[in-house]
Amino acid sequence: MASKTLIDLFNTSVDLKQQSLTISLLAIAFNPTAWNIVARNEYRNKTITRLFGGNPRYGCYFLALMIFSFGILRDSLYHIAILKQPRQAILPAEYATIVPAVLFILGQIFVVTSTWALGITGTFLGDYFGILMDSRVEGFPFNVLRDPMYVGSTMCFAATALWYERPAGLFITLYVYIVYLIALRFEGPFTDMIYSKRAEKAKAKAL
Repeated sequence: MASKTLIDLFNTSVDLKQQSLTISLLAIAFNPTAWNIVARNEYRNKTITRLFGGNPRYGCYFLALMIFSFGILRDSLYHIAILKQPRQAILPAEYATIVPAVLFILGQIFVVTSTWALGITGTFLGDYFGILMDSRVEGFPFNVLRDPMYVGSTMCFAATALWYERPAGLFITLYVYIVYLIALRFEGPFTDMIYSKRAEKAKAKAL
């Protein structure tokens, strides 16, 4: 019965005929997938580094610009998509403004503070360019969440859906969360491997 209700809710809240919805979903999946592929290629072949005359830092800055730009494009496509979806009150009137506003602010805090803590190279896959951090960042927001940037981004998607009262946006937010979980299954172990290799080399030199 519950599953039937959920299916009915989906059918009344999501207009699958809207091309903007398909484009938004593709953009959401493209970003983490593409950057993981590009970063792994960089780690193995140094393709971007060679384009910048062997300077890994310039290569990382270039990738950071690309990731940031495509992130803005993804958010714009999401905004366009949900505005073309059916509108329906999600929260009680007294919470309809405050809840999404607080959720969005918290999400942005997680995103901005994690970027500040990691720096440009730490945030935008500098590890794959050989630009490794001296030690693991353990301060805020990493002492609260393991992946604050992904969590913060997901919170902002949900906040936007609530603000514009588009239930379809909440389904997209769930999709975003799943995409991020899949990306982390690939990104996390590979990053751990990079740092493990550095530790092994340092240990070998010390012997």
